Amino acid sequence: MNWNLEMVMQELEALGKERTKKIYISNGAHEPLFGVATGAMKPIAKKIKISHHLAEELYSTGNYDAMYFAGIIADPKAMTESDYDRWMDAAYFYMLSDFVVAVTLAESDIAQEVADKWIASGEELRMSAGWSCYCWLLGNRLDVEFSESKISKMLDSVKNTIHDSPERTKSAMNNFLYTVGISYLPLHEKAVETAKAIGIVEVKRDKKKNSFLNAYESIQKEVDKGRLGFKRKYVRC
Repeated sequence: MNWNLEMVMQELEALGKERTKKIYISNGAHEPLFGVATGAMKPIAKKIKISHHLAEELYSTGNYDAMYFAGIIADPKAMTESDYDRWMDAAYFYMLSDFVVAVTLAESDIAQEVADKWIASGEELRMSAGWSCYCWLLGNRLDVEFSESKISKMLDSVKNTIHDSPERTKSAMNNFLYTVGISYLPLHEKAVETAKAIGIVEVKRDKKKNSFLNAYESIQKEVDKGRLGFKRKYVRC
């Protein structure tokens, strides 16, 4: 059957839970949203598979759950840099920038060049999405697809700027450091040294306790579990 916007919105609304909605709002989401658990979207995603036209319609509703679902059924290779910029403009909090836009971008052929521009933008969520995109890339693609000197410079940049970066960017940079340490073998040692030098990163959060991130400890835990060199099979769920 041919799915249209109205049908998908009805399905999503039926899957919404008040408790999930409250959690999303506490993380920065705002109305309109239904509060759909991401796992609950899988059955609809299986039926639709990829429908880029529908993804664009869903994303432009401004409804958080619809925007998230748009990322699942979008065709990342059909999107140009200006399409990604447009999606980024509408990504009003980190769950959209880092888990929808950055993930979709990571499956495109222009991922690194777009992410590099976002990292250099100076805007909190664009930077956060750029660093997050590299996390998705490094955790999935072969090491040979990256320039070692470039990733090495990025580690230096994290070391020099993480403590003064905007809050969400800090979190994504810390994630990048951790991902290089686990998933990008050529620079495992350097990532460990960098994480050690950086120490604990404090991230302030609205209406919540601040979190304290320690990439060095996180890397060590994964190494102890024998997960060095881990790659994900898929980026999108």
